Amino acid sequence: MRLGFGLVTCQRSPRETRSDEELYADGIDLAVYAEELGFDSVWVSEHHFVDDGYLPSLLPMCAAIAARTSRVEIGTGLLLIPLHDPIRVAEDAAAVDLISRGRLILGLGLGWREEEFEGFGVPIGERVRRLEHAVTVLRGAWAGEPVSADGTQVIVTPRPGRAGGPPIWIGAGVERAVRRAGRIGDGFIASGDEPEAFGSQVRWALDERAGRPFAVGLHMWTFAWNGSDAWEVVRPYLRYVSWKYDDMEDARLRPGGSPETPPMTADQEAALREEIVLGTPGEVADRIRAFEDAAGTELHFVADLTWPGMDPSLQRETMRIFAEEVAPLLR
Repeated sequence: MRLGFGLVTCQRSPRETRSDEELYADGIDLAVYAEELGFDSVWVSEHHFVDDGYLPSLLPMCAAIAARTSRVEIGTGLLLIPLHDPIRVAEDAAAVDLISRGRLILGLGLGWREEEFEGFGVPIGERVRRLEHAVTVLRGAWAGEPVSADGTQVIVTPRPGRAGGPPIWIGAGVERAVRRAGRIGDGFIASGDEPEAFGSQVRWALDERAGRPFAVGLHMWTFAWNGSDAWEVVRPYLRYVSWKYDDMEDARLRPGGSPETPPMTADQEAALREEIVLGTPGEVADRIRAFEDAAGTELHFVADLTWPGMDPSLQRETMRIFAEEVAPLLR
């Protein structure tokens, strides 16, 4: 099993007192610390126009991480490709791959927030077509072939550091999307579900890969802790991260930062506890292993271990526990 760390978003929760400059610097420092701890990869995540400053520009952040690290792979989880010019992405990804000496994993997603599509003037109904077209453009550009976004052909230079370019992983969940990932991607990455459902997703993807090498990734909120109070420790931070996805639409054009997180109902709290891999190091390792067993193939598990608003010393302690006490049980 391979183990990743993420998702770096540099969000400013209501609990946060650091400046944006400090949050970005700390995001890069966390990636460096993840490499020192022995993680195999670090991952960043994209959204736009969110009042808490959710990271909008992934490849610049990946380049900064690449310049400060030497071994760890650097993944986008996920770059919302329908919002971007694929030729520009081909150039920027090639630059990051050169800076990192071939360590970039380009994870692509469809996106779902109407505000983002409207803000960039992209019809949301075109997102599947734009994803598939972008993959064709990226592969052609990195192979040195003439490519076109609007009818004018160009040759993209320089070529990436990794032969053939960075591997393209595609975020997917429903069967049609997972099969698409298997057909056009080098891997797919899922997010939270039960092991049995994840196993079905893996089989759908592998059915479409036609014998090509194919990576399988999964990212989930994760919190390993030595003690019986793991839920109490992580609860306010997980509540914020989860609630913020629901709040994004309401936050449209909201001035200032994110408001205080509303309290949870008992049902909301119970549901949230089901979505996180939580417990002692042994309990966390057992649950992660169940996903790899269900997949029936090597798993690249990305532990979503970053918590907006958490004290930096506590944040690093959660990373250390995972790296030193969970990872040895999985490798």
